Amino acid sequence: MVSVCYMISGGKKTVIPLILIGLCQIGLIGRIVSDCRDAMSQRKFPVSLQLNFYIYTMKKLLLIICAALLFSTENSFSQSPNNSDRKWWKEAIVYQLYPRSFKDSDGDGIGDLKGIISQLDYLKSLGVDAIWLNPIYSSPNDDNGYDVSDYRNIMKEFGTMADFDALLKGLHSRGMKLVMDIVVNHSSDEHEWFKQSRSSRTSPYRNYYHWWNAENGKPPYRYSLFDINHDAWMYDSLTNAYYLHYFSRKQPDLNWENPKLRQEVYDILTFWAKKGTDGFRLDAFQFAAKDTTWPAFPVGFEKNFIKYYAMQGNLHGYLQEMNAAVLSKFDVMSVAEGAGNSFEDAHNLVDAHRKELNMAYAFDGVDIAKMEGYSLLHFKEVFSRWDSAFANDGWLSIYLANHDQARMVTRFGNDDPAFRDLSSKMLTTFILSMRGTAYYYNGDELGMTNAGFEKIDDYKDMPTLNEYQNQKNKGGDLNKFMQRIKFESRDNGRTPFQWNATTHAGFTTGTPWIKVNPNYKTLNAAAQEKDPNSCLNYFRTLVKLRKANPVLVYGKYTLLDKNNPKVYAYTREEAGRKLLIVLNFSSTKTEANIGFNITNAKLLLTNYPNVTVNNLSQSIITLRPFEAIIYQF
Repeated sequence: MVSVCYMISGGKKTVIPLILIGLCQIGLIGRIVSDCRDAMSQRKFPVSLQLNFYIYTMKKLLLIICAALLFSTENSFSQSPNNSDRKWWKEAIVYQLYPRSFKDSDGDGIGDLKGIISQLDYLKSLGVDAIWLNPIYSSPNDDNGYDVSDYRNIMKEFGTMADFDALLKGLHSRGMKLVMDIVVNHSSDEHEWFKQSRSSRTSPYRNYYHWWNAENGKPPYRYSLFDINHDAWMYDSLTNAYYLHYFSRKQPDLNWENPKLRQEVYDILTFWAKKGTDGFRLDAFQFAAKDTTWPAFPVGFEKNFIKYYAMQGNLHGYLQEMNAAVLSKFDVMSVAEGAGNSFEDAHNLVDAHRKELNMAYAFDGVDIAKMEGYSLLHFKEVFSRWDSAFANDGWLSIYLANHDQARMVTRFGNDDPAFRDLSSKMLTTFILSMRGTAYYYNGDELGMTNAGFEKIDDYKDMPTLNEYQNQKNKGGDLNKFMQRIKFESRDNGRTPFQWNATTHAGFTTGTPWIKVNPNYKTLNAAAQEKDPNSCLNYFRTLVKLRKANPVLVYGKYTLLDKNNPKVYAYTREEAGRKLLIVLNFSSTKTEANIGFNITNAKLLLTNYPNVTVNNLSQSIITLRPFEAIIYQF
């Protein structure tokens, strides 16, 4: 009977004695047992009837106990996520892998799919749940794959479709999922759609893109993020018209107002979903819909261009259409790059009842770090505000780095060798102890740093090179520009993965497409595998801790010591379980005032090899430089 009730109650053995006591208190068990005993002792019935009555009584008792257990279980879930709200993509740790720089298998200096396959056991050892690949489709590589020329083929430098199939099978066999980057705000100008579109004003593909006929004069100014002159309209003499490109000239924007174009995209998504892809990240999708009346924007709008570009037109209608056509038909996760201009915009993207996307990838947090430094008070305010906005509805992403940013430890921590490992571990603790789906960028588990490039020739990033030329053309301060990109250029996050201390960090036997960070001889995966206190092994430990404690995924977040300029402290609570996270974001010893004593606290994790002795009966916690502590109480 106990085993049956245990199975129904979802394994809550400790609940059974409490339920039995409760039932006895209200007289149910006593009455049933008494009736059974009296009937047996008085022998008023034949033995067969007595036995049937006994069985009936025990069944009745079993049903009452199990019903009570179900009621108890239901009540316990009311304090934690409802079973229907628990999704694999909420609890997943998503590891972003930049294919070009991860591992080269053929010596051409460019990472590829076979290289990734060769390191699947390493990825499995991290404990992560899903691998997000940056674009691997056919591309002329004006923007490292974010200019797609064929959405159903693999870039030659990366391998073949057979390699992709082998990669997907290898991931799935190891219990990991694959998330693909879908670039459909724009395509490459070498895509067949655009070739046909620019060939004639009467081409059936003309309206796959945005065109402005030159006889109507110059189009209203639109800002381009990557264009050398920041002009988003490019004149094309073939049909005497301008085409729109929010990014580079070789990345013309797709016309989402055209239903034929939208259906093409849905077919592409279906193609990859049927192959077994587990999720889609929609690149720059907040910009996909346009106001095609092309109103004039105020002078200087480019300083806040997202206000004018994001969430325009019928974007939500297109996403609902995409959800109905593709996303709802497969067990896939979906995430948009960008979350608009407000929490209302973000909620409209991800609230489940709207049937659009699962989550958004907002920029507010990752954009805080600047060359001049940043305020932890501002950092805390931003992340607390986003958590509060999604406390009850919707879902958010937590991250501090990606392929569009310089290295996490350089931007948010301290990459001086004295503090690099400590600050890297502290930042990792932050990411993996906050509510939301955690995204973690490859190489950060090693504490990889900015490359420290000194010459413009060391950089490969197209927008960086274009902006250098732009500054040069207008007589800008090139020394200041070089200092700035040394800190913030996204090439810093794209240098080859540092596998070991051999030539080119074990990334390639050839010449790498971009220089390897010179610190690879001491900062590499092979060395860290042997060190139990390394960043790599700390990451693995923290991943296990998050998986063992769903409170870190779903639990209520409460900010503590709000005005402390050096310490970020907060609690996570769920279903009677409470964790305290205390993070020192500074290079000096400092204190945090938690506001309550933690006498009965149990230390779960610290990023130092030895533990600081704190008087837990007090509310003051002393922290060493970049120390991270997690307590349970």
